Amino acid sequence: MPAPAEVVPVATEWASACEDWDEWDKPGPPFRIHGNTWYVGTCGIGAILITGDAGHILIDSGTEAGAEIVLQNIAKLGFDVRDVRYLLHSHEHFDHVGGMAKLKAATHAWLLSSTHAEPVLRSGIADGSDPQAAQLPKMEPIEVYQTISDTGTVVLGDIRLTAHETPGHTAGALSWQWRSCDKGECITIVYADSLSPVSSDGYRFSDHPQYVAAYREGIARVAALDCDILLTPHPSASGMRDKLLADGLASGMNCREYASAITARLDARLAQEAQTK
Repeated sequence: MPAPAEVVPVATEWASACEDWDEWDKPGPPFRIHGNTWYVGTCGIGAILITGDAGHILIDSGTEAGAEIVLQNIAKLGFDVRDVRYLLHSHEHFDHVGGMAKLKAATHAWLLSSTHAEPVLRSGIADGSDPQAAQLPKMEPIEVYQTISDTGTVVLGDIRLTAHETPGHTAGALSWQWRSCDKGECITIVYADSLSPVSSDGYRFSDHPQYVAAYREGIARVAALDCDILLTPHPSASGMRDKLLADGLASGMNCREYASAITARLDARLAQEAQTK
C-alpha cells in the first residue's frame, strides 16, 4: 500500500513549519522518515506510521485535538486510515494517547499496550504511581485488545516491531524498535520514550527506590539498542528539527547519547532532592 510519490512532502518542510519544543497541536506536514516509516504527528508531538501491504501500524495519537491532525496527515500521504491495523503507544499521558479513542473510532484498529498502561487506557485515569499523576487530566477511556511485555513483538505482514519496557516517565512506558528497508538499504529505527524525570509538585523520586531502579533499567535498555535513527514522542527531545536541517535523521543524537543525557538529568534530580530533605 505505497503512497503516491507525488504527494510525499520533503522532510525539511516540517522543519521549516515547526519550531523546537513547538505547540502540541500545531499542524505540521507529514514526511517520510525512511522506507515505509512516516512522521504523521504535529509540530510538538510525535506520531509514527509504519506501512505495509498487509496494513499499517501507528504509534501514538497525540492529544484528542492532535489526533485529528494525525488522521489528516495519514490521508495527505495517500494512505487510507482504515488500513491501520494496530495502535501502539509510547507512554500513557494525554499528550501522547489522549486521542487514541478518536483514532480507534476512525480506523477500527486493535490497541496494544503495556501491562502497566492498560488500566490507565481503559479508565482514562492516571495511575497513582505516575510522578505527574496529581496534574494529569482524565482521558477518554479506550478498550485495549492485548497487552505486550518487554521484548514482545508486533508482526503485521513484513512489519516487525519489538517493544522495550522503559518505565520512568511513567510506569507503563514503551520504546519501539524496527527495521526499515529502502532500495536495498536496511536500517534500525528506535522510537524511544520520553524518559524525562519530571513530576508534579511534592513528588520525590528518591522516596520510591524501586521505581528509580526500574527507571535506570529502562534507560539501560535504550542505551543498548541498535539505533540508526532515533525518534522520540517529543521530537525536540532527540533534536529532530536540527537533524532535518543538517545531515538528516541518521545524524545527531543516538540511543546511547540519549540514554546518557537522561541519566544525567535523573542523577541531577536525585541530587537536588537529597539537598532538600
